[in-house]
Amino acid sequence: MRCLPLVPLLPLQLALLVAAGAPEAPVSAPQSLVWGPGLRAGVVLPVRYFYLQAVNSEGQNLTRSPPGQTLFKVVIKSLSPKELVRIHIPKPLDRNDGTFLMRYRMYETVSEGLKIEVLYGDEHVAQSPYILKGPVYHEYCECPEEDPQAWQKTLSCPAKEPQIAKDFSSFPSINLQQMLNEVPKRFGDERGAIVHYTILSNLIYRRSLGKYTDFKMFSDEILLSLARKVLLPDLEFYVNLGDWPLEHRKVNETPGPLPIISWCGSLDSRDVILPTYDITHSTLEAMRGVTNDLLSIQGNTGPSWINKTEKAFFRGRDSREERLQLVQLSKDNPQLLDAGITGYFFFQEKEKELGKAKLIGFFDFFKYKYQVNVDGTVAAYRYPYLMLGDSLVLKQDSPYYEHFYMALKPWKHYVPIRRNLSDLLEKVEWAKENDEEAKKIAKEGQLTARDLLQPHRLYCYYYRVLQKYAERQTSKPEIRDGMELVPQPDDSASICQCHRKRPLREEL
Repeated sequence: MRCLPLVPLLPLQLALLVAAGAPEAPVSAPQSLVWGPGLRAGVVLPVRYFYLQAVNSEGQNLTRSPPGQTLFKVVIKSLSPKELVRIHIPKPLDRNDGTFLMRYRMYETVSEGLKIEVLYGDEHVAQSPYILKGPVYHEYCECPEEDPQAWQKTLSCPAKEPQIAKDFSSFPSINLQQMLNEVPKRFGDERGAIVHYTILSNLIYRRSLGKYTDFKMFSDEILLSLARKVLLPDLEFYVNLGDWPLEHRKVNETPGPLPIISWCGSLDSRDVILPTYDITHSTLEAMRGVTNDLLSIQGNTGPSWINKTEKAFFRGRDSREERLQLVQLSKDNPQLLDAGITGYFFFQEKEKELGKAKLIGFFDFFKYKYQVNVDGTVAAYRYPYLMLGDSLVLKQDSPYYEHFYMALKPWKHYVPIRRNLSDLLEKVEWAKENDEEAKKIAKEGQLTARDLLQPHRLYCYYYRVLQKYAERQTSKPEIRDGMELVPQPDDSASICQCHRKRPLREEL
């Protein structure tokens, strides 16, 4: 029985080295590889997870699923027989490339620790069993790490995030008084969707500016989740809950741009970008309140490449005119494209002409070899999920972007298509005629997305944005008139005996 050493997380690419040829030798449990954040007690996440690379008896990494029924399984128990703990452990997710994703959600904290057994049949895999020395906290424990640097190191947070650096390059300093004077007038009118937050002593306060602020539940839940895990800096900031980025002033204008935080950016705006509410919420509610999340999608990518339908595929709402064009293209070229609108709101008069497609489960998208990603009102928030599949993504040129786009390159991770879709059919034909190259781009995009979109990295990204924002403030944040404390959810009432220096809420 061996304790896991505290070493940096292995890059996904390292664990996915493809052995030459098609290995036929049986799986070797001792030679297989196991790694990931879910094998560290200090990485507290809603769903903890780790990876397994199957290796055969000749030392070659498997590049497809082992034949027959999956024999890998995970057993997790408390180290102390006196501690009973509820843990949901679903079956391993087979990623169809010789790797597996193991997940578990804890519903209680254990003081002594956990023993994680990774088995192939009855045989231990790699260095199993893995010992996580306690305490091992569950998601709703309010036991924040008081040393943010230590917390980031435990999570193996990236040293640099290029998008964050770019966003804050427009804001060498942040004048809170200017923000207080200008933001409510410019963006907080009747049609506004702004929430004004202050974080002091790791407690979160907010007030709504505008009528359309129901989505504050999404910003609330991630801020509360972060505050349960790490001591947040004191800061005061404004979150835009609407679709479109707001700040269009240029840096050389007077007055200059204001650092509004948004979920989507654009080439002509200066908003500071966070991961979208969609992937954030799905991370918080994985294995509980949602079906599609950044982990589950990886084990539900449809048939193998050779068995996928050789057509481009799209289903979605009518939130952009190009989507209507896509349906017309599909009607005219059914041998290349299967596209349909599932709901009409913006162009209701077009329903009779174009028809309404039946809803289809997202996992079934990957029965098709090519996925068309067309903007909605802003960036299509399905894009990260498409990239995690094993189909080739045909991405529309767009002025909009999410927090991770900067790391993705056309013709390396996806195939670009013009904004007016005029070359879409040409690109589908290219992909069909260059199957190996298309498959290579699809795989490269998938591997990169797997690395960029790991749930623990979302927490790293959120913290880094708050940290950078706090560093640039020129005065102390305050609890403003009309602000109220954002309470922790009812789940947090479960008893957690924190092994930190102090439970913050009790001292305040």
